[in-house]
Amino acid sequence: MTLTKRQKEVLDFLVTFLNKHGYSPSFEEIARSLKLTSLATVHKHITTLERKGFVRRGYNQSRSIEVTQLPKRVREQVLDRHTVELPLMGRIAAGRPLEAIEDRETLSLGEFARSDKTFVLQVKGSSMIEDHILNGDYVVIEPTQVANPGEIVVALIGNDEATLKRFYRESGGKIRLQPANSEMAPIVVPAADVKIQGRVVGVLRKY
Repeated sequence: MTLTKRQKEVLDFLVTFLNKHGYSPSFEEIARSLKLTSLATVHKHITTLERKGFVRRGYNQSRSIEVTQLPKRVREQVLDRHTVELPLMGRIAAGRPLEAIEDRETLSLGEFARSDKTFVLQVKGSSMIEDHILNGDYVVIEPTQVANPGEIVVALIGNDEATLKRFYRESGGKIRLQPANSEMAPIVVPAADVKIQGRVVGVLRKY
């Protein structure tokens, strides 16, 4: 479903606030940021976003707005299934965080591409083995700055360390990056230190 300009502004603010603080803004913070004079107007926009499926709220709870999807963009459209060369941007840690660096290689992955912005990372390490993502596998990444709980994401920690983990929000404005390996501990960091770079939409393995 499409959004009005103001509804898109509200949704964009929710995404930015959630990524920065790790929890949702109050109606007062939304109104102040977007220069809305009435909290009833904020409630109306949030209710409309919820009805359209872009957010959901916990019943009778403050700061309980969760973004469930982004507006439809090019990735929602049916793509031409001809061969597409996707950039191999670097290697991503599935153990300890590593710097994700650009590499001038490509892979032909037209069947996996959701948009022309889709890219590929090669996994290094064993922290996602219980999700059947092994060392040396290639993961197909859909760029996004928003993640839902439990999704496998590329998370940038600080300014230059990226890792592949399942994403969860914790109390106290923390983010838990959960490995899929029972022998490894999760990475728990302040939400302000984490930036979502994309979500996994496919895994490729060469034998």
